[in-house]
Amino acid sequence: MENRDSRRWTGWIKAFSLAALGVSGALFGFVALLDPYGVRVEAGESPRPLMDLNQRFMYPQLVRSGAFDSAIIGTSTIRLLDPAILSQGLQARFVNLGMNAATPWEQVQIAALFARKTAAPKLVIWGIDLPWCEADATSEARKLTPRPFPPWLYDDSGWNDWAKQLNFTTLEIAVRLAGNRFGLVPPRIRGDGYEVFTPPEASYDLDRARFHLYRGSQGKAPEIAPLTPPEAVTPEQRATWRFPALAWLDQALAVFPSQTRRILVLPPIHGGALPREGTAAHQRELACKAQIGAIAARHGAVVADYAHVSPLTREDANYWDPAHYRLPIARRIEADLIALGKGEPAPEDPALRVSAPIR
Repeated sequence: MENRDSRRWTGWIKAFSLAALGVSGALFGFVALLDPYGVRVEAGESPRPLMDLNQRFMYPQLVRSGAFDSAIIGTSTIRLLDPAILSQGLQARFVNLGMNAATPWEQVQIAALFARKTAAPKLVIWGIDLPWCEADATSEARKLTPRPFPPWLYDDSGWNDWAKQLNFTTLEIAVRLAGNRFGLVPPRIRGDGYEVFTPPEASYDLDRARFHLYRGSQGKAPEIAPLTPPEAVTPEQRATWRFPALAWLDQALAVFPSQTRRILVLPPIHGGALPREGTAAHQRELACKAQIGAIAARHGAVVADYAHVSPLTREDANYWDPAHYRLPIARRIEADLIALGKGEPAPEDPALRVSAPIR
């Protein structure tokens, strides 16, 4: 009796194992066939429709496709720049590779991939915002965010990519991609990386925007008039100011060919989120900007600085929250960048400070 029961259990375990292997193999085959992350995409091949909102997984295939010769890199503060508008204005093929809350390290990974996989990079627009100036920006704790990041999609080895994809998230994206193939599900992000992630302009509510703008200051607008006299900062204090991530920026810009034009954009965050002029924090920010300017000069790049108090950044109605401006502001920045990209004089605009003329 015991032997019979033992044989039954052994047979059941074998059948279950074979069924599990069969199901796993079928699911893996389904994922491999659909290839939702575009692992098989190479230069000259079309990337897959972008069916997930985690740009960190979706964008490498856009780069490897070779369909674009110019790129927008940065965080969500640069994502509203429309690559189609920039492409038309600058006779280029732009892709927007900005990623929500991307750390400096993550931005360097996508920039390095673009530099390696693009035959002749024409123009790079790189949004440089506050995390680049943080003293601990290069620490292990600050390299990544809670959002998953797949380094295996950013290297030049393909053999290790498939094993990483046997999970429910990839399966879900593959199912969405299958739905797209049958015309049932639209792409989540446009094929050049562009997405209007802010609410519809028609729904804009200034009172609600002000709630978000001033939530960190108990609902009151912070003082933005210059502090007089400025806070005293000793040479010893200045000597402790470190901006370690800027070394990554310097190295990343150096990888691009000499003919690649470069524009560094300091996006226009709301004036209430900027350090008050004259404070030690503001003086530290100016020191960081000075280093950014020096790096730009070494690489023949333009710095387009909107990150200061101006009519643009003082106007509450230009913003959804402290970091995110509205679509009309994006169109304004695009027009400025097109002029700068053509080598034209900087627009006469107190919101824009330009240094280092483009080659």
